[in-house]
Amino acid sequence: MRDRGFTLLELLFVLVIVALLASIVGPVMTGSIGHAREAALKQDLVVIRKAIDDYYADRGHYPVELSELVERHYLRFLPVDPVTERQDGWFVVHQETSKGAGGVIDIHTRSDLKSSDGSAYRDW
Repeated sequence: MRDRGFTLLELLFVLVIVALLASIVGPVMTGSIGHAREAALKQDLVVIRKAIDDYYADRGHYPVELSELVERHYLRFLPVDPVTERQDGWFVVHQETSKGAGGVIDIHTRSDLKSSDGSAYRDW
């Protein structure tokens, strides 16, 4: 009667198949993570910009800092930049006034990376 179990050759064959599958699935997963980050960045920019516009429509001036949007309940929280993965990853554009910089009128990511379509994230 033959002992039950796997031979070394059978185990190597299974490991080769698993490695082959992992090499196929790996790039697909990293690509989908990149697409998810892009979608999250687009959505975050839309939500924050809308909050800035709503703040201006209600109060007649732009918020001095992004934190005012949270304090005044235009946003529940300031989202983390999904590309830089940092809370302070946002580049804030201030309104130019005769007295210097005014309130926040726009927001961009600080990332120097390019999106899947070749455009720079910071230009969105």
